[in-house]
Amino acid sequence: MKLKIYKDYNELSAAAAAMIIDCVKEKPDALLCFATGHSPKLAYEMVADRAMKEKIDFSRCFMIGLDEWMGIGPDNTGSCHWFLHEYLFNSIKIDASQVHLFNAFTKNEEEECKKMNKLIATNGIDLMVVGVGMNGHIGLNEPGTSIDSLAHVAELEEITKTIGQKYFSGNTTINKGITVGLKQVMEAEMLLMLANGQSKAPVIKRAVEEKASTDFPASLIQQHKNGFLIIDSEAASELKKELE
Repeated sequence: MKLKIYKDYNELSAAAAAMIIDCVKEKPDALLCFATGHSPKLAYEMVADRAMKEKIDFSRCFMIGLDEWMGIGPDNTGSCHWFLHEYLFNSIKIDASQVHLFNAFTKNEEEECKKMNKLIATNGIDLMVVGVGMNGHIGLNEPGTSIDSLAHVAELEEITKTIGQKYFSGNTTINKGITVGLKQVMEAEMLLMLANGQSKAPVIKRAVEEKASTDFPASLIQQHKNGFLIIDSEAASELKKELE
């Protein structure tokens, strides 16, 4: 793991955007896996802006979503589907055939997971962007998820359901999520974990300073072969000084 601490959210986002673009330049047919949420939002907007200005070609890339709330439609502004299209996919004009997102209304959860697993197994993930949940989850891999997990449907912890409400315009029932598994996270060629703000400081402290364990999935980045923890000074504020 490489720890990268930036002055603020803007600099953090610019750094992450540059790494995404560099990956695409080096491998034009890369498979990219994207999380949603506040932490990566500006980075995606910066990717889209640079792609337009610098005429960066994403047409051969394949993009997948890290997770999705079960039972939430793609037109709902709280869905991961809506977020990725709004802040990234629409702007870079990638063809729909080059995108695979979980179907939150699937009648066959096992088959839906198998589709994602097959796609990842066939191509391998070249770069994955993740955030960090307040309980340390990566994607919707809640604490205690097996390190050998592949795509699966997860029962959400209360803290995830409560904090998840911020993405919706009104109170919304979210009990389960569908997510790429921890084995696939750890096997990604490059993992970018983004976190910003004072509220994430205790989470980052645990992720960096505690022994790596599925009890706090974010801590597994310590063991990633090519993992980058990209945070701002506020999120880094509780780290031991010798780590900075």
